[in-house]
Amino acid sequence: MKTFLSAALVALVALALMAPLTSRADDSPLYSAPLKDIDGKPTTLKPYAGKVLLIVNVASLCGNTPQYKGLEALWRKYKEQGLVVLGFPCNDFGEQEPGLNSEIKEFCTTNYKVTFPLFDKLHVKGPEQHPLYAQLCGEKSPFPGEVQWNFGKFLIGRDGRIVARFEPEVEPETAEVTTAVKAALAEK
Repeated sequence: MKTFLSAALVALVALALMAPLTSRADDSPLYSAPLKDIDGKPTTLKPYAGKVLLIVNVASLCGNTPQYKGLEALWRKYKEQGLVVLGFPCNDFGEQEPGLNSEIKEFCTTNYKVTFPLFDKLHVKGPEQHPLYAQLCGEKSPFPGEVQWNFGKFLIGRDGRIVARFEPEVEPETAEVTTAVKAALAEK
C-alpha cells in the first residue's frame, strides 16, 4: 500500500511539473490600474477579469461620436458571450470632450442609449497619460504607440493580454472588429 501511494504521489508531482504554467486573468497589470467610474467611484478593471474587453477613448463632440451607436450594438450583441465595451472619455484631441462626467453620461445615455460602462475622463497621451493607457500604448504593448484620435480601440482577451488594436476610423461593427471580437470570445 505504501509503495502504491508513493508511486501515485510521484505521478501527481510529475503531472504537475509537466502542466503548462498559466496565470490568472486578473494578474494582468491592466487590471490593477486605478480608475474611477463615470460617477466618480474608485474601481479597477478587476471586475472584468475573464471577459473580453474593448477599451475605447470616447468624445462627445467628435466626427467619430456616432460610433457610440456601433459600440452599443456590439456590446448588446456579444455581452452574453463575455464582451464588455468600456468607454473612457478623453479631451486630449481638439478639446472634443469638454464636459463634466455628469454631462458626458447624460449625453451618451440620451443621444446613443449607451448602457456599457463609462469611466472618469482621463488622458490617453502626453505627460498626464493615465497608467492604463501607458500600458496599452507603451513599449511592452504588442501594439505600441500613441492613440491618434478619439475612438481608438484596444481589444483585450480573457487572459488580460492585448490582442488587437483598431485605429479611430475603424467602425465598431466592421468585419475587422467583429471577427477579432468573436475570435477573442472563442478563447477560453
